[in-house]
Amino acid sequence: MFFKLFGNNIEVDCSYCDNCITNADGGQICMKNRCIEDGKCRKFSYNPLLRKPFRPPVLPKFNPEDFQL
Repeated sequence: MFFKLFGNNIEVDCSYCDNCITNADGGQICMKNRCIEDGKCRKFSYNPLLRKPFRPPVLPKFNPEDFQL
């Protein structure tokens, strides 16, 4: 059985599709003239190099008083 890099259940998003290009305005255009309908795109081709990782959340600052009993 073959597993993809980020799992087999990758959410369809044009930002990390091989068939999508970014124009000068920062918008995305599909080269195959397709769009996402019902969460699916027939021409979706996943490219892990286009995926941008999410930033980790900022941890809150704790005082030593928070850890006293």
